[in-house]
Amino acid sequence: MKLWGGRFRGRRDPQFENFSESFSLDQRFVLYDLRVNFAYVNALGKARVLKPPEVRRLAAGLEALCRKVQRNPRWARGQAAEDVHTWVERELERRVGDVARKLRTGRSRNDLVATETRLYVKDATLELERALAELLAALLGQARRHLQVVLPGYTHLQPAQPILFSHYLLAYFEMFDRDVGRLKDCCARADELPMGAGALAGTAFPVNRERLARELGFARVARNSLDATSERDAVTELLFACALCMVHLSRWAEDLIIYSSPGFGYVELADAYSTGSSLMPQKKNPDSLELIRGRAGTLLGKLTGMLAVMKGLPLAYNRDLQEDKDALFAGVDATLGALTMAARVTATLRLHPKRMKAMTQQGFLMATDLADELVRRGVPFAEAHEQVGKLVRHCAAEGKTFQGLSAGEATKFVPAWDAKLQAVAVSPERSVARRDVIGGTAPRQVARQIARAERTVAELRRKLPRAG
Repeated sequence: MKLWGGRFRGRRDPQFENFSESFSLDQRFVLYDLRVNFAYVNALGKARVLKPPEVRRLAAGLEALCRKVQRNPRWARGQAAEDVHTWVERELERRVGDVARKLRTGRSRNDLVATETRLYVKDATLELERALAELLAALLGQARRHLQVVLPGYTHLQPAQPILFSHYLLAYFEMFDRDVGRLKDCCARADELPMGAGALAGTAFPVNRERLARELGFARVARNSLDATSERDAVTELLFACALCMVHLSRWAEDLIIYSSPGFGYVELADAYSTGSSLMPQKKNPDSLELIRGRAGTLLGKLTGMLAVMKGLPLAYNRDLQEDKDALFAGVDATLGALTMAARVTATLRLHPKRMKAMTQQGFLMATDLADELVRRGVPFAEAHEQVGKLVRHCAAEGKTFQGLSAGEATKFVPAWDAKLQAVAVSPERSVARRDVIGGTAPRQVARQIARAERTVAELRRKLPRAG
């Protein structure tokens, strides 16, 4: 059965049939297809295009198909169809007879698939928001539990300044919170109904598109039929939101891969999210993190591919757009899986605070604090910077840290050196406490950030509808 066979004679090349089919992918749209068709049948009835008995018969057939699909997760096994829309019409005709041939009145697969895609995008953004909410909660939980833990902060992956580990976690909280915002924006822009646009020019039947939009849960109706059937902004934007979220996840994974290595030893992954070596008995590999990092790269390729598909398409619909399903489903699936894994890894992460604090004495992390203290004593910052820089160079040459420095050595480079400067040089706690500005790493400021984060998670969870 084809939805377009009247124009053609003869048998199509089976190779082309296999090459062009999309049922293997778009079967995931089956419930959306049934839902949209059900609403459209009612719309045709209200427009008096279909008679009431026809509406009832078609609606009953669609409802029966929906029950069949919902009750049998393997409903598609062994089925052969060009696409899910063809399968639905074929199965409906088997159930209700020739009246099923009226299902397509005034509509095209173009506006049908565009509508189903937008419904999927809306649902997918909510699923992704739920997964992000769990990751945000996991980050927040670790931040609350370890508010006093000091961590070496890095720039260029070189020791820079001490920070609170909670402050570090909340940096990723901010990134993922922005990802939530991007998903909400994407959903809002996708929330318009293409149905009624026909193939490209609009339907010739008096379908009430505003009522149809309300019935299908759309906020508004697409204003231009050419645009409605040929654009895939919602797909591309969701892929971008997923790709950027995966970039954030990849950075987080890279950090933990580094921090869990013996050279750092700041954290340890739970055994449940690690693997070993088939050869080396001692290995504990962060495979969960490496898979997230790898899948981020794959998803970036999906986004780039989708943009490349769209860039040269003339208006209106072109079959190239069939490629959007593979990218869309793969992107959403990969991001959902990575978010779920990241939340579980975060929640079970074991910290080694003593190791973190010991490492704050390496790399001269309090050098800036020494310069700042000299500034408070009236020394120009440029001069203070130079004095402390020379002191660091001496210590590095001698293989010493600030802790092992004698007062006699220090005064050769910092003439004002005294017991207070010595205390500043070896106290990471004092260093973080001094960063007491909005957004800073001081405990008081981080506590405020945690309080705000708690409100953010609570509000997100309150507004998200329940799954299913």
